[in-house]
Amino acid sequence: MNTVALFAGLKLRLITGNLRGDTARQVGFAFTLILAAGAAVGGFALISLLRLAPADLALAVVTLLYTALLVGWMIVPLMAFGLDDTLDPARLSLFPLRTGVLAVGMFTASATGVWPVATLVVTAGALVGLASGIGGVLVGLLSVLVHFALCLVASRLVTTALSGALRSRRGRDALAVAAIAVVLLFQLPNLLMNRGFGDPAGMLHDMAGALRWTPSGLAAHAIADGGLAGLGEVAVLAVVVLVVGWLWIKALGRALVTADSSTQAASVRRESGLTDRFLPDGLLAAVVSKELKYVRRDPRYRILWFAAVAVVLVMAFSFTGQGMSGAGLPIGLTAFCGMMIAIQLGNAYGIDGRSLWMNAVAFGSQRQFGLDLAGRHLANALIALPVLLLVAVASALFAGEPGAIGWALAAGAGVLGVGFGVGSVTSVLVPYTVPERMNAFTGAAPGQGGQAFGCALLAFTGVGVLSAPFAIAAAFGAVWVLAFAPLYGLAIEALGRALATKIGFVRMPELLEAVSRPT
Repeated sequence: MNTVALFAGLKLRLITGNLRGDTARQVGFAFTLILAAGAAVGGFALISLLRLAPADLALAVVTLLYTALLVGWMIVPLMAFGLDDTLDPARLSLFPLRTGVLAVGMFTASATGVWPVATLVVTAGALVGLASGIGGVLVGLLSVLVHFALCLVASRLVTTALSGALRSRRGRDALAVAAIAVVLLFQLPNLLMNRGFGDPAGMLHDMAGALRWTPSGLAAHAIADGGLAGLGEVAVLAVVVLVVGWLWIKALGRALVTADSSTQAASVRRESGLTDRFLPDGLLAAVVSKELKYVRRDPRYRILWFAAVAVVLVMAFSFTGQGMSGAGLPIGLTAFCGMMIAIQLGNAYGIDGRSLWMNAVAFGSQRQFGLDLAGRHLANALIALPVLLLVAVASALFAGEPGAIGWALAAGAGVLGVGFGVGSVTSVLVPYTVPERMNAFTGAAPGQGGQAFGCALLAFTGVGVLSAPFAIAAAFGAVWVLAFAPLYGLAIEALGRALATKIGFVRMPELLEAVSRPT
């Protein structure tokens, strides 16, 4: 009991200590509190309303919801690995604690916070939606608590077992791809229903039936069944929790004494890239080479590129399922892909972090600052244009409009240029820190979530407004206007870069401070 109170107090002290004297973090934490409270209240209310639905439908929905929560608790902490000190056992390996005591403490830390409380409140909504009678409520309460414990223990087992791999670059790359694959997998039923495959109610019952004897299915049926049957299902679920907890303690003990690949020395080799052959020596070639190496080596870049293409694929599948076709489909998809790629440079300097001080020392004029931006844009364009060509060709052939390939590529290139210009301005007006490469999913340092959201919103709005002239013309049938889209995008890129150069060179100290926040 003392261990539980101690670790809970330490977690709360860690949270409150991070908020002292930092207005941005306090605002960000307040936003998180509001979001978590809204999710808890809204989720509880929606699940409670299942009382008005047929019993079999309500049970199927709760089964799927509990499964989603369990999977979410197993995946989401992996995305925060490297940022939350309580997730990585290596951060706690020097404490003079036995493995069992440390496991109790880490479990307590997992249960302490706004999102664990929100999860518990949401799952408790099933007591209103499914349980019947006092006995059913009591059994249901046990089921909710045991399932919540399973979420925490399973989450710890996954993060502890993968902690060694997640400290390596290959492990983070594999995690990035797997996480996006899981997100796309969760979208599959919705996409299939949009295309008219199967009956939604039938698919819901089939999925719930397949999950009947999983831990989440047992928890949901225990609430609905109540009585001795419910107690038996809770007992089985408790055994599962004990087994998973035992596996976690074993994995924790192994992780505390096993060296991971991140401690091994890396080899450094001198190499000559394409930019060294086609660009003259100078600042521009150096920046292009650096950015291309970042894209190849840093998981945060790859996750952004992969996510952009994945979103376009989902939209293509969804739009064709809703009957959309013709030349407008490849044009719209390629333009949207160009915007998604360009938005990556909405915070161009955040990826540099503290190393941006070398730029601040080296830049002696606005021209050098502008060349740095031009190099970043050129490097991303070298990758983006082939991607846009692939999207244009694939979407046009899929839509049966091969003649729209050129128009689609022109639209994508135009939006890409507009996005680069807008991103240049947002990079110097709303800069923020991107956490270290230990994690590929986090977009901002703690307390800068509002800045990241504002930057993304400003970039999307700017790209949408500035792309409106040729987008509206193409929508009303004047597709020929798209022939001028690349030149228009190039002009916006040049204007945005010139404006960002004037602003950013003067604000270099503030820019360096904003992207160097501790993470």
